[in-house]
Amino acid sequence: MTTPKYAQAVGERLRNVRFQKALSLHDVELTSQEEFKASVLGAYERGERSISVPRLQRLARFYGVPVDQLLPRDADDEPGGDSRSPVASPGKVRIDLVRLSEADCPESTVLQRYVSMVQMRRGDFNGKVLTIRSEDIRALASVLEQSQKPWWPPRRARPEATIVH
Repeated sequence: MTTPKYAQAVGERLRNVRFQKALSLHDVELTSQEEFKASVLGAYERGERSISVPRLQRLARFYGVPVDQLLPRDADDEPGGDSRSPVASPGKVRIDLVRLSEADCPESTVLQRYVSMVQMRRGDFNGKVLTIRSEDIRALASVLEQSQKPWWPPRRARPEATIVH
């Protein structure tokens, strides 16, 4: 049997992922064609109801995240990143994930793999922006055998297609 504390922790994860997707409870109900009723999803998020494993899997598919990202973190896991801020903090670099997904060059493939790894580690699936440390850009530049001068977007890309801010 699920303990109330664990159900609340699962609910918190469900709510966080829904917020990252910028969806209201009503949005989820409508978009899922009423598979996930707002009242029931709200009860899961408050920890008032326990969600079954098959339903959790369907909800993960609906959100487009791995099912383990809907489960609470162990105490020794790293905390997730906050990607809701539109401006990167000092020493941070913001990556526009929408533009990155549209890019078509060898560098973008490497950056996409790196971004996917960071998203998995953080449990951050908002799909719009990702903030990483500027030191990570230095490491990526080294892997790509580029200088630390702006290597993204590639010279052949249009200036308005800037991905890294």
